[in-house]
Amino acid sequence: QVQLVESGGGLVQTGGSLRLSCVGSGRIFSTNGMGWYRQAPGKQRDLVARIGNSGRKTYADSVRGRFTISSDNAKNTVYLQMESLQPEDTAIYYCNYLSTYWGQGTQVTVSS
Repeated sequence: QVQLVESGGGLVQTGGSLRLSCVGSGRIFSTNGMGWYRQAPGKQRDLVARIGNSGRKTYADSVRGRFTISSDNAKNTVYLQMESLQPEDTAIYYCNYLSTYWGQGTQVTVSS
């Protein structure tokens, strides 16, 4: 089994920053394959950023240049540094592993 626990969400003003963390436990062999998705009210859950199985980092067009995904393999932890936050970034952010396992989500709200 795999457990993913996110933290770091909150309320921030437009232009502000937040850092999300996701700690994995259980049968996680590498932080490769971990990533972040988000879901705004009434919308589908979309990819934000992920670390592929090869270690390659992928970003959604809407966050490229503002968000940075990183990881600490020794801690089974993946981070999402979010800069220049905009109201449209408001969503629940979910950690994912191997497109299969999900965390419970952490709310990010950006006020205008």
